[in-house]
Amino acid sequence: MDFQFNTDSSVMGTENVAERIEEQLRNRLARFEDRLTRLEVHITDTNASRGGSDDKQCTIEARPRGSNPVTVTAQAGDVDAAARDAGAKMVSLLDTQFGKADRHPR
Repeated sequence: MDFQFNTDSSVMGTENVAERIEEQLRNRLARFEDRLTRLEVHITDTNASRGGSDDKQCTIEARPRGSNPVTVTAQAGDVDAAARDAGAKMVSLLDTQFGKADRHPR
């Protein structure tokens, strides 16, 4: 599974942040790894320099093999929390999607 990490100009896109989030998401989504071709993670600061609470947004797009991409979004006060929340949403979404596919083979 390929992993792509993107940030906007107002979020620190340092390698440490990218590595931390990649490790967190790979661990959380490990059971789906053979069913996904790529994960794209987009981190943005919705308020940019103005600050504020819950202004970090994480959008994750997963690309299942042989199926359309699926996307989730979460907002939180810091980048790690936003990624953690989005990861939890993605696990739930993939559980539902793959569960239905396994019950109803084509």
